Amino acid sequence: MALIHCHFFSHILGIWSSMNVILPQPEPEKITRLPLPAEGPFRTLYLLHGLSDDHTGWQRRTSIERYVEGKRLAVVMPAVGRSFYHDLQHGGRYWTFISQELPAIARALFPLSGRREDTFAAGLSMGGYGAFRLALNCPDQYAAAASLSGALDLVGIAHEIQTENTEMRAEFVGGFGDPAALAGSPADLFAQAARVAKSELRPRLWAWCGTEDGLLEQNRRFHDHAVQLGLDLTYSEGPGGHTWDCWDAQIQQVVAWIDKFAGRTD
Repeated sequence: MALIHCHFFSHILGIWSSMNVILPQPEPEKITRLPLPAEGPFRTLYLLHGLSDDHTGWQRRTSIERYVEGKRLAVVMPAVGRSFYHDLQHGGRYWTFISQELPAIARALFPLSGRREDTFAAGLSMGGYGAFRLALNCPDQYAAAASLSGALDLVGIAHEIQTENTEMRAEFVGGFGDPAALAGSPADLFAQAARVAKSELRPRLWAWCGTEDGLLEQNRRFHDHAVQLGLDLTYSEGPGGHTWDCWDAQIQQVVAWIDKFAGRTD
């Protein structure tokens, strides 16, 4: 596998941005032949970071590069700051960036497939929210999404933070404004799940949360909501908190889960 550190200009954000990309590389017997035969387009996993991380987190804190070895799967890990993958009121348009600009730039620079059945999203905590937001808002582009310890109820989080006298309150007010405005919007995963349940394109969903994790209850609420709607959600809980040892173990399960239906169009 090749690990590429990519810096590029985002016209949506108006800043230089970064992504780490893991790409399959040619087999040794092919390297002896020049020019090298074309590789790809590769199936792609957009792997999203949490609130306190950046685009290097997955590669530094897990063995994701080793876990995708031999899978013919590219992994794109972008930086989005503390944006919650949202078009902020006073800040960058990170939802537009992650849902539109980033995939276009990544596919222009690297041999990545643009087919829905080859495209997946996953993430931890804030990134689990981002992965589900991509799949539920863009079901024509993503075959599946996985959330590890996901912050899946942004509307509830925003309401809770509004009542606290903390730095997070100022951050959320500046970024999201009135929490009531989030309900029913693209930021509301519960509303988007209900919308997708009525459509023909229904991405597969996978979620895990630790039983000692502070986000457990909202994961359970989303599970109950998805089951009631009849969505294809693979859900599990297990011992553990909001920690990298849990996510390192679970991302291996996500890669195996993706492999089970890779390339299928249903």
